[in-house]
Amino acid sequence: MRLRNVKGSREAIQESIYVVHEEETRAGSWHDIFGNDHPIHIEIGMGKGRFLMELAAKNPDINYVGIEKYSSVLIRALEKMSEMETPLANIRFVRMDAEAITKVFGAGEVDRIYLNFSDPWPKDRHAKRRLTSKEFFARYNVILKADGRVEFKTDNRPLFDFSVESVKEAGWKLDAVTYDLHHDAELVQGNVMTEYEEKFSSMGNPICKLIAMREPKETTENVTVHP
Repeated sequence: MRLRNVKGSREAIQESIYVVHEEETRAGSWHDIFGNDHPIHIEIGMGKGRFLMELAAKNPDINYVGIEKYSSVLIRALEKMSEMETPLANIRFVRMDAEAITKVFGAGEVDRIYLNFSDPWPKDRHAKRRLTSKEFFARYNVILKADGRVEFKTDNRPLFDFSVESVKEAGWKLDAVTYDLHHDAELVQGNVMTEYEEKFSSMGNPICKLIAMREPKETTENVTVHP
């Protein structure tokens, strides 16, 4: 994916108090960064940050970390933060490639991972780059607490089907699956929409969601599937 460079974005990111730098030296110290022992939730590929900021505003007792690879996108999140009347003390950002995530967070340091409308990497030879590949679930296995979970949303049905299978291949448990989130009375409760989710759902695209956890192995009879 090619993104246009935004002039001055790298400098603004470097100077921002909300951006954590030298991230590969931070593993195991995120509670020190936030100054408390609250749970840590991260979003990988956060885009412009609306989803994470709304969660942070609603849940002051949870710490949020937004991960974004591109400076030209992260700068938009910082601009949104600067426009807020009340600054959010429970949110930080990191500009990094998600492949390095086990170098940035310590073992069992993260309580929840959000993946929203991730790049589908449609070519088969790029499957390992998908954030819901078994290779990435191996990384999540390191940084998540034992009862931690991954929540994934997309309107891309082929990517979602791939992700469902990846969860199983990785030896994880599918705690819940829906192929039409906005018409699912149970899973839609408390749903916070991303920019893409709002756009695609307004076009009539059904939104798929899964929740994956590492529980003792159970049969698929225990998976909640919402048609």
